[in-house]
Amino acid sequence: MYSIEFSKSARKELAEYKKSNPVAFKKIAKMLGEMQIHPREGTGHPEPLLKGNDITYSRHITKKDRLIYDIYDDIIKVLILTAKGHYRDK
Repeated sequence: MYSIEFSKSARKELAEYKKSNPVAFKKIAKMLGEMQIHPREGTGHPEPLLKGNDITYSRHITKKDRLIYDIYDDIIKVLILTAKGHYRDK
């Protein structure tokens, strides 16, 4: 199983989701559980970033927001980078 870690900004964004959008937060919780087993498959249409490197992936949370994360297969870890906005917004 992959361990899940969060950047400071992702932790803050997830706390905001928990307060303001419990339905989306529930979807994120489901995604995190799936990512522990298969970080490249599951809810939210996981896909590698088009202009990213081979470790950075994206999943749809809402039409506007994406969960962006890095997968480190060598140390069996997923690092959540952000949960707000769209990678094209950055």
